[in-house]
Amino acid sequence: MKKFDPSAAINEYLVFGEFGDVNPSITDSSTYTFQNPGKMDELFDHEIEGCFLYSRHWNPINKYLSNALSKMEDTESAQVTSSGMAAISSAILEICSTGDEIISGRTIYGGTYALFKNFLPKLGITVKFIDIHDHSLIEKSITDKTKIIYAESISNPLLEVTDIPAISKISKKHGLKFIIDNTFSPMIISPVRLGADITVHSMTKFINGTSDCVAGCICSSHDFIAGLVDINSGATMLLGPVLDSFRAASILKNLHSLHIRIKKHGENALFLAEEFEKLGLKVFYPGLRSNKHFELYDSIRNEGFGYGGMIAVDAGSYENACGLMTRMQEEKVGYLAVSLGYFKTLFSSPGHSTSSEIPEEEQLKIGLNKGLVRFSIGLDNDIVPAFEKIKKCMKEFNLI
Repeated sequence: MKKFDPSAAINEYLVFGEFGDVNPSITDSSTYTFQNPGKMDELFDHEIEGCFLYSRHWNPINKYLSNALSKMEDTESAQVTSSGMAAISSAILEICSTGDEIISGRTIYGGTYALFKNFLPKLGITVKFIDIHDHSLIEKSITDKTKIIYAESISNPLLEVTDIPAISKISKKHGLKFIIDNTFSPMIISPVRLGADITVHSMTKFINGTSDCVAGCICSSHDFIAGLVDINSGATMLLGPVLDSFRAASILKNLHSLHIRIKKHGENALFLAEEFEKLGLKVFYPGLRSNKHFELYDSIRNEGFGYGGMIAVDAGSYENACGLMTRMQEEKVGYLAVSLGYFKTLFSSPGHSTSSEIPEEEQLKIGLNKGLVRFSIGLDNDIVPAFEKIKKCMKEFNLI
């Protein structure tokens, strides 16, 4: 795999404000003026670089952020949205119509699962949930109605790694679109470089990093993004998931520190995962050499950014998980909260929160035990004191 540095790609994309500001100006406007009616008429027909019509279509700061994200993901183009779910649903609805089918990994974010399982069927779109690591099963599941293969680069919450290059070969063989949710591994994995067609993110998480906004993005070819914003038929244009200008400006500033944050999240997570494993705990972390997906992960990741900031640990029972999380919050290890990518450590029981949309019987099939505790590891300069507190809490519940 050719080496790629997403942080360098972003830093090469320099944008100045109209007065020479080191940060681009925030355009606090929903609509834009024209010198003459002809130019307005022309813009309704096709996009004109540097010319803006209405903020549901584009505005300058959203365009700046989108361009930076396309540099990071090494795609031709990108578009920002009002949430990660808006990015996923818009990308899906741009491709699929009534009667179409999607093949999806079965270990995915609960909100995505609910969209696929409960909402898309109302539109006549069917989703087959399968073990995405069984490539022969993917082949067997494809029909003439299949339009998309969907997976997460690092799955939520079991942290399984998708073999993007191998599945890309399958998708291209059958003329399908391959969509990857890269929320858990920005900069670490570059899905389109590995063969995916479309990358989506919940920027609410690591990309923004401060848990103060909700946002998403879609990164793909110029033609796909142009289709999304088509005035007559584009999914984002007509569904209207617009990201607020002030939030876009804030995320753009945070984006330039993402490489530093991702490295530190990964450094702290790897330390904790290794120490938890030494204590005899069942640990889910693809950066561990004992993990079944370690070699795959090592072969597809960009060098220098670590293995990610997410860990899961099996506490044995839901009661143990609840007790452990309560005590860790009391010990100021972090916060009992959903979401991830914050500068403080966050922990939750995914089976009863972010994956609760998945039926209990299906959770058991995929290995999502009731006692699973998901950690989003923070940016502590010294993670050892936090580890000692966690170890103390674990001893109280006889986990070690």
